[in-house]
Amino acid sequence: MKEMDFARLLGEYRKIWNNRLLEKEGESNEAILKEAIARELRDENSHPRVRKPIHSKYYSAVKRILETDLSNEAKLELIELHTVLAEKMS
Repeated sequence: MKEMDFARLLGEYRKIWNNRLLEKEGESNEAILKEAIARELRDENSHPRVRKPIHSKYYSAVKRILETDLSNEAKLELIELHTVLAEKMS
């Protein structure tokens, strides 16, 4: 994975999820972003009985990213992060 500007990417991710608090005292931007993506992929914001499998959440996340007005570079970097984390979780 190439060097990423996690502060910028966290800002871009916040644009997609503008109602979520994406801050944690003492945590780096990288840690906050990766944890937010992992929570999204694990579908932790849904009730346990309606949670979807990781592959379904990955597809939804990529689709959501592609439908935004973010720059192509930001889209690719966010998709790359989702891919890396989904592979680790599978």
